[in-house]
Amino acid sequence: MKPVIVVHGGAGRVPEEDEEERWEGCRRAALAGWRRLLQGGSALDAVEEAVAFLEDHPLFNAGRGSVLNAAGEVEMDASLMDGGRLHAGAVGAVRNLRNPIRLARRVLDDGRHILLVAEGADRFARDIGISGCSGEELVTERQRARWEAMKDSPGTVGAVAVDGAGGIAAATSTGGLLRKRPGRVGDSALIGAGTYADHLLGAASVTGHGEAIMRVVLAKTAVDLLAGDRHPQDAARLAMAVLGERGQGEGGIILVDRKGRVGHAHNAPVMSCAFMDKTSDAPSLLW
Repeated sequence: MKPVIVVHGGAGRVPEEDEEERWEGCRRAALAGWRRLLQGGSALDAVEEAVAFLEDHPLFNAGRGSVLNAAGEVEMDASLMDGGRLHAGAVGAVRNLRNPIRLARRVLDDGRHILLVAEGADRFARDIGISGCSGEELVTERQRARWEAMKDSPGTVGAVAVDGAGGIAAATSTGGLLRKRPGRVGDSALIGAGTYADHLLGAASVTGHGEAIMRVVLAKTAVDLLAGDRHPQDAARLAMAVLGERGQGEGGIILVDRKGRVGHAHNAPVMSCAFMDKTSDAPSLLW
């Protein structure tokens, strides 16, 4: 089996002064996930690690650095999925957490539910001993300025991976839409919309306009397009056509199939992506 990890940092309109740092952040996230694979971690461990890295990076719209809702507060969504068992965990509209993807992983490991939201998710975090933070710790000066100026940020970060044993997984995390209504939950918390993995086919993580992505169940649609040994690059382009034509939305996607082949596509102006496999000395960018 060909181990590989692919990471994205969101699709959209990016200020020119931020572009280089966004690409470098994706490189470093891919390396964090790859190192987890080299340490014997599973594909699920690797995507969690890569996404947590991007949640900690203040430039990305996830974790610290998330956009602010209409009330000027941070509410975050995240999910991940193990393609071998079709097990998944997700959280929506969570606050006061540095790494929503870590909580989503604990929801998956607990096994009783798939999606916890808002106060219920926060209570679960306290019950299992995940330490919280103040809401202000998640608000960056950059995002406060963007909130005041009503300038949106590229949304959502994610990762897909295949490990040496053939395990396959996907993960996605976001702060959502700028000035969204409090309590709004987007595609990144919904299995099949923003995140999907199936070891018989592949895995996908999606970024973009959440309502459009939900309408066409984009991640599951893209993974299904891998049937018949279609190359992930072709499946990614077809999925973007579905998003644009049927969903009437803008975004991007990363895909990996069970052979470790990689695909990515976007119909937004920019999408930062990086990947790493055993043929690479360092993470490579996907343009």
